[in-house]
Amino acid sequence: MEVQDEPELCFPQLLNTSCRKPLTSATEILVIDVLLSVVSVLAVILNLLVIISISHFRQLHTPTNLLLLSLAVSDILAGLVLMLTETYRSKGCWLYGELVCFLFHYVSFILSSSSVGNMVLISIDRYVAICDPLHYTNKITMKRATVCICLCWLLSVIYNGIILKDSLNHHQRSSSCVGECALNIDFFGGAVDVVLTFILPITVIIVLYMRVFVVAVSQARAMRSHLSAVRIHLAANVTCKKSELKAARTLGVVVFVFLVCFCPYYCVSISGDGSLNYMIQHSSIAFAIYFVYLNSCLNPLIYALFYSWFRKAVKLIVTLQILQPNSSETNML
Repeated sequence: MEVQDEPELCFPQLLNTSCRKPLTSATEILVIDVLLSVVSVLAVILNLLVIISISHFRQLHTPTNLLLLSLAVSDILAGLVLMLTETYRSKGCWLYGELVCFLFHYVSFILSSSSVGNMVLISIDRYVAICDPLHYTNKITMKRATVCICLCWLLSVIYNGIILKDSLNHHQRSSSCVGECALNIDFFGGAVDVVLTFILPITVIIVLYMRVFVVAVSQARAMRSHLSAVRIHLAANVTCKKSELKAARTLGVVVFVFLVCFCPYYCVSISGDGSLNYMIQHSSIAFAIYFVYLNSCLNPLIYALFYSWFRKAVKLIVTLQILQPNSSETNML
């Protein structure tokens, strides 16, 4: 008769309270570690290029690019902090205590909320640029964009602190055994979180981009129909800059990829039992979390495909030409 291997304890000295290590093969753990490490490195390098590009070159200091800079900061923090920590969680035993576990979840929630908030701001920016181009420069300024970004991050910190305060006060209830990094949120708190950080912002994003798409199509038709006889007094009414349409298309791709990567996470959360339990042992939530992490390195790749200024900036950065005097004044557009 075959005897199944008994799973090892995370803390052998705690026979009655220690969690058991999952019966996961060394190959599977290695594959997860390698994939997370690769995605983490890519996320850090690519988003660092975005941050340097927008920060260094003066011509790229626009409200839209400022929003992309904020999104890149969120993504690079996810690559540096969350993905590397996830490599330890993926092994099934948490060795760093309950407080560090809570801080890991808290930072994760903040970065997720700020990313969603940045996407909403990007959608609003494109909506105004396409649907009200004559007043865009007056409505969307660098100062207002900076204030909105700061409020987005500040509200993410405060909101998630409120949502998770009970978990901090009673963090010992979150884990069923020692060595588990889990986070339990009551049903009411979980429902509020899903509505405020998923359903409501996603609805706003979709509605705004549907409007942007309709207006962009109508403007494109107007541009073609008046191409043979463009008049100055008509141009302001029926056309918009080609660069604005291209930016709307590119950022539309960014928003779409964001939704594809984040939807599985929230769908799994919604389909959970009475309380939202974020445990690495739950394979569905683990897969959904990995999908969210993947989004962190996809945005710069989208910029590389659609933005010529980003490709030019990367070339100048890699060849160290940005170290030359007055390199910040380089024409990037």
